[in-house]
Amino acid sequence: MKEIKIKVNGMVCEGCENRVKNALSTIDGIEKVEANYKTGDVIVFSNKEIEKEVIEEKIDDLGFEVIQGE
Repeated sequence: MKEIKIKVNGMVCEGCENRVKNALSTIDGIEKVEANYKTGDVIVFSNKEIEKEVIEEKIDDLGFEVIQGE
């Protein structure tokens, strides 16, 4: 299983975590999503190759900021 880690700015509560998890879970191939608003970490587990940009765009669409270079 592939693992993609992304740093996200703007998640302030468990509701934010759930919005990110639910949105990313709709992407084909994603098996599991972990999000932690306290650390800003989002970890995506997939069973196939997924472009990181697709995940980042979905996070941007929710109104959160992907921190580049992390």
